[in-house]
Amino acid sequence: MLLSETLQNPAVSLVPWVVFLPLIGLVINLVLGQRLGEKFVGAVASLAALAAFGVAVVLAVTLAGEPGVGKFHLLDWIQVGGLNLGWDFRVDTLSVTMMLVVAGVGSLIHIYATAYMHSDVRHNGDPSRYRRFFVYFNLFILAMMILVSADSYLMLFVGWEGVGLCSYLLIGFWFEKGADGTANAKAAKKAFVVNRVGDFGLLLAMFLLFWNFKSLSFDEIFAQAPALAQAAPGVVLAVTLFMLLGVAGKSAQLPLFVWLPDAMAGPTPVSALIHAATMVTAGVYLVARSSPLYLEVPAAQQAVMWVGALTALFAATIAVAQNDIKKVLAYSTISQLGFMVAAVGMTAYVAGMFHLITHAFFKALLFLSAGSVILGLEHGHAHSHNGHNGHEEDHFDPQDMRNMGGLQGRMKTTFWVYLIGALALAGIAPLSGFFSKDEILAAALHTSPAIFALLIAAAFLTAFYMGRQVFLVFFGRPRSTAAEHAVESPALITVPLILLALLSALGGALNLPKIYTLEHWLEHSLQHSLVVEFNLTVAVGSVLLALTAIALAWWLYGKRQMRASDPDPLAAPLGGLFRALQNKWWVDELYQAVIVRPYHALASWLSGPVDSTGIDGIANGLGQLTHWAAGSLRRIQTGYVRTYVLVVLFGVVLMLAFLAFN
Repeated sequence: MLLSETLQNPAVSLVPWVVFLPLIGLVINLVLGQRLGEKFVGAVASLAALAAFGVAVVLAVTLAGEPGVGKFHLLDWIQVGGLNLGWDFRVDTLSVTMMLVVAGVGSLIHIYATAYMHSDVRHNGDPSRYRRFFVYFNLFILAMMILVSADSYLMLFVGWEGVGLCSYLLIGFWFEKGADGTANAKAAKKAFVVNRVGDFGLLLAMFLLFWNFKSLSFDEIFAQAPALAQAAPGVVLAVTLFMLLGVAGKSAQLPLFVWLPDAMAGPTPVSALIHAATMVTAGVYLVARSSPLYLEVPAAQQAVMWVGALTALFAATIAVAQNDIKKVLAYSTISQLGFMVAAVGMTAYVAGMFHLITHAFFKALLFLSAGSVILGLEHGHAHSHNGHNGHEEDHFDPQDMRNMGGLQGRMKTTFWVYLIGALALAGIAPLSGFFSKDEILAAALHTSPAIFALLIAAAFLTAFYMGRQVFLVFFGRPRSTAAEHAVESPALITVPLILLALLSALGGALNLPKIYTLEHWLEHSLQHSLVVEFNLTVAVGSVLLALTAIALAWWLYGKRQMRASDPDPLAAPLGGLFRALQNKWWVDELYQAVIVRPYHALASWLSGPVDSTGIDGIANGLGQLTHWAAGSLRRIQTGYVRTYVLVVLFGVVLMLAFLAFN
């Protein structure tokens, strides 16, 4: 949007509160939380997120009555040379949409976490961390709000780095836990390092933007983009490709997706917040916000589209063979992010944002429901362990789906909400995922048959692995005594699940065919978005394909009574391919062999022969040389005046001789 369309409305002045309210919440908990206890901490953090959501609702109502771009100048920030930036908030339909998603879904996750983390800290034996968790949670919302409300790339980058920091703190929240006592800490470090690779790309893009546009403000850059694209198309292409590197890191696309599955080391509410409402959506938002740049360089659009489509299929294949309930959802998130990235690469920005919103609903629902299942099994494990001390429970993993089964009758609320989330993700009509995924598939068919083929294959696998998960977790007979004794979670956990289930079921109404509410809402911010009419053939075909995949999952996993020790029904027919899927195509091993181990070897060499022998040798040698020179010079310090006079006389003679002969 252009500056001439700036919205002049007093309500715009409320926008800083979407950042200040989470800040106030975390400060209160830092100062008072330790003394006032868990209920106070959870209530303050949840109310801070809910209040930020209330501000976003007011801003949305304001824009509904008066569309435009609202700006609020908080303070002068940077004035160096030609760079003159204020801390300016941007209020338009795109930023407010993201605020509503982040604060709305984030608030439900906060409420859920008040009960979940009480159990988690008790199970892990460190109640003092409850306050720290919610301080980090509010900080996460704060950083994401800065990112989506920014009016410049530099302010966006502050939020971008903030969510990266929070992901590190929350993934490694139980840093001393894991297979060898360091696995969770390593997972957090991996997320941080991989994201720094992507951030390097975004930094280079910002350097190029300032060098060529003399500004980092959105409006000033977008206004000059057509002229620069015509004069120097390579510059705009480089900027957008460097941004794509940032998107690959933050939104877990090929080849930088490897951090996201390991992020499951964090508590389940962290998984929901990272995967559904906040961090991973930042890359999709960046491309949508930068659409005036991408529209000038079709080659960059093609790159974004292919990266997204290939990621969608690649991650979906891996999810098919995972046994950890959260790992399946993690690879599902990577795959669904691929759909969104492919959509914005096709310039179907509204379709991409629509899927971002519906995905936030059903993926938050699925992750939080998975947490409910894990709590139920942990309770069942504790009960069975105390009662039986069975050998099968000695090394019990409450996240392994092979230890589940039969939970449909024991956790009825969790089952029904999980089923709604799974069907929404699978794209079954009339749930929300059907409408948003159908828009992307229709846009892909209109844009590129090859992209459509990749995405339709990914959609088939999505329905299959979600059917597999539901049948393994909830149907059949219990495959462990923990599953036999599992219990339903308390209301503080199930009520947010019910609300998210309603959003997952009804969220498609945001952009129904022929009405297109979301499209008309976002057209004020996302101009030139590709709009494809509802395609009945694609819609019916995708649903039939999903139902076929679910039927196949039932035939393999639902109708047979499996035991925990039974091999996966796909293991024999797929053979080596299934092992490749179980081992995630050995991508992590490839990174270890090509990057990590050579880097460690180089670091060891640099710290050994080069640093200890070379650099330290030079430094020590200089010290020894100085010591020797000082010792030698000390010998002429005799204390006799006649010696010093003789030396001075000798020096004078040398100087006179030099002057005489020159």
